[in-house]
Amino acid sequence: MPLSLSRRAARTVQSEIRAMSIACEKVQGINLAQGVCDTEVPAPVREGAKHAIDHGINSYTRAEGLTPIRQAIAEKMRQFNGIECDPETEVIVNSGSTGAFYAVCLALLNPGDEVILFEPYYGYHLNTLVAVEAVPLYVTLRAPEWKFSREDLERTVTPRTRAILINSPANPSGKVFSLEELEWIAEFAQRHDLFVFTDEIYEYFVYAGRHISIATLPGMRERTITMSGYSKTFSITGWRIGYTVCDRRWSQGITYFHDLVYVCAPAPLQIGVAEGIRKLPEIFYSEISREYVQKRDLLCNALNKVGLTPSIPKGAYYVLAEASILPGKTSRDKALYLLAETGVATVAGSAFYHGAGGEDLIRFCYAKTDAELQEACSRLKALPEKLGRQVTASKV
Repeated sequence: MPLSLSRRAARTVQSEIRAMSIACEKVQGINLAQGVCDTEVPAPVREGAKHAIDHGINSYTRAEGLTPIRQAIAEKMRQFNGIECDPETEVIVNSGSTGAFYAVCLALLNPGDEVILFEPYYGYHLNTLVAVEAVPLYVTLRAPEWKFSREDLERTVTPRTRAILINSPANPSGKVFSLEELEWIAEFAQRHDLFVFTDEIYEYFVYAGRHISIATLPGMRERTITMSGYSKTFSITGWRIGYTVCDRRWSQGITYFHDLVYVCAPAPLQIGVAEGIRKLPEIFYSEISREYVQKRDLLCNALNKVGLTPSIPKGAYYVLAEASILPGKTSRDKALYLLAETGVATVAGSAFYHGAGGEDLIRFCYAKTDAELQEACSRLKALPEKLGRQVTASKV
């Protein structure tokens, strides 16, 4: 038998987000494609990590993570999310929330198990399911409010369905699932005996109301696997510090697979995050949403003015914009045209759909410094001239 990649590898492709970031680097453009968080890392987080390095916390940790961060996460879960959890048996420190999801899938899914995704979905969620040989099913959200119905769920589920995945606030749509929608999902999951995997990495990026963790709803504590982290909140996407909170029935298996694949999250960086959780005041978190509303409005106003009509996000820091005015047969063609003409990198909407639903959409990320975001908006103003016609401005 000749040497070849595995069938698993053949089914998995490079993230379109990474591909556009590489293309952006080549032309030295402004990268609004990848959520790399160019904002400042809070001082307690930086100083905590430096102190840990200087004082010898540089070795392997226990598989679940160091005690200070597990205790800090448990206290944060109680105060912010309303979830009581035991830091010894129900909190796992992971190599990012994506590492958390991979370990969760390895521990709780068998090949052929079905998992319901809401689309537009985050590509790493889909590719992780493919990598563990699970079968994705799709509930398509309806723009611009990204709505779905109970009937959509019932049409999708089969006897082979094992879990449903929620990302709220959501990448790429900015959707924040309402209490009513979470109650629909909770009732649906209990009736069909499903796990609920919930990625809450953008929990502090909610622009109206408050974040709701589905594990707090009646009957949901045992079947919910809550995944989150501090990559976005503390602007440390390269540190890879995430976590899983779940019932102790599931935590040992998840810990085993995380240990097998990643060994542990970086030890001194765990301490840096623990110090950030412990020391940063409440105003730090409320300021995040205020600051990012301003960034959102700056970008969405600019998009409206050049005819790339946005669906206004209610959370996270991405916006999907209607891109039918751009030349090209596919959304990737449109994204590459925009990069070539304005130097602003985006992600093709097709990266977030399993069918043709995203071909007239492109995604922008606004987790940038104000100066960089303003420069991107300034460059976008040239688009109507590039297209050879004026675009009628519309209001956000």
